[in-house]
Amino acid sequence: MSGSSETGRQLVHILVGGLSLLLRWLTWWQAALVAIAAALGNLFLLPRFANSRRLFRPGDLDAPVGSGIVIYPLAVLGLILCFPRRLDIAAGAWAILAAGDGCATLVGLRVRSPGLPWNPAKSVAGLVAFIVCGAIASLAVVAWTTNAKGIVPWWWVLVAPPIAAIVAGFVETAPIRLNDNITVPATAALVLWSISLFDVAAWRGTQPDLEARLWPALAINATVAFAGWLARTVTAAGAVTGAVIGIAVYLGTGGAGWALLFAAFAAAAIATRLGYQRKMLVGIAESGGGRRGTGNAIANTGVAAWFAFLSAGMTDGHLARLAMVAALVTSSSDTVASEIGKAWGKTTFLVTSLRRVRPGTSGAISSEGTLAGIAAALLLGALAAWLSLIPIAWLAAVVIAATIASMVESVLGATLEGPGILNNHALNFINSAIGAGLAVVMVRILS
Repeated sequence: MSGSSETGRQLVHILVGGLSLLLRWLTWWQAALVAIAAALGNLFLLPRFANSRRLFRPGDLDAPVGSGIVIYPLAVLGLILCFPRRLDIAAGAWAILAAGDGCATLVGLRVRSPGLPWNPAKSVAGLVAFIVCGAIASLAVVAWTTNAKGIVPWWWVLVAPPIAAIVAGFVETAPIRLNDNITVPATAALVLWSISLFDVAAWRGTQPDLEARLWPALAINATVAFAGWLARTVTAAGAVTGAVIGIAVYLGTGGAGWALLFAAFAAAAIATRLGYQRKMLVGIAESGGGRRGTGNAIANTGVAAWFAFLSAGMTDGHLARLAMVAALVTSSSDTVASEIGKAWGKTTFLVTSLRRVRPGTSGAISSEGTLAGIAAALLLGALAAWLSLIPIAWLAAVVIAATIASMVESVLGATLEGPGILNNHALNFINSAIGAGLAVVMVRILS
């Protein structure tokens, strides 16, 4: 692949993002039609022009549907359909995809800088370029779009795009092969949307509670993180990350939320250690003695921490707390199901084909593990209700959402982990996000 060809691709990638400015005037259905036309044009017409073929990477023309140049407009279409009443969110996420992702590649090709510790294929300079360019472009596009689409608080216009660019930038550097045209806009849009739920007046009303929780949050989480490191249940980096997540949960939901977080971690840690010698003998034990690192902490509790902290700034934080509970229950029960299945599962089969496979195979499930996961979800959900984090009437939604999310994760693991499109951390993060989303949807439909 020549540098000039890649430069040309990225320049087009960035310039096409300028079309997001049209969302100031277009209705959602008009914008959707434009995105559909662009996808069809890129799929059927663009490959017919010799000069335009340089926009495709080697191998793209063999499977054009899976090429970035086709996924790009489809991702924009997804943004528009998900946020028809908030096209400013769609525009802001589109701008981060265009400017952030494009500039990261351009700078990465030209500026020599160290590789990132978690992904040496990505550079520090590229990550910085993504965040800076993505934040500036998103902020400008959001400000331009919101002026015509309605009254949006200016604090959101100034704060949300940079945060979305930072989160999307780190997601873009994850060592997975899932197309950036999917992960970047999805992440950016979810961050922009979730911050839009934040209410400044509600946040000010919770200031006394937050101030009262701050020192206990710091002391408790520092102590527990250090103890976990001494007990070799977490790495040093995992302890620091876990402490930050614990502080966010404690600040947002108090001691009750933190107690559920600790219980979820303990359940997963205990399940990992159960039958560890047997797992080690057959080569399916967690590496490092089951010690949890930064990736484990973010993948399994990052979604929960985000919604826990967000709940403190919402007029009605019940759904945010439900999302936090469901995310924790989903990730922990999934770990329990996996570890119990590996230790004592008598018959393990692949969820996609029902073919018998060895324990520890990605996407494999067993009746013993599945039942253990459901039991863990029920117990943790009941604990959340007892702690008054959710009404007891929502317990069924949490358990059902956790079970479905774990099945979806098994399907994704069986199909996408082997080829390297997703890794275990990405699967765990998606798992907890699906669990949180499903629980909220079910409660809103039934209430």
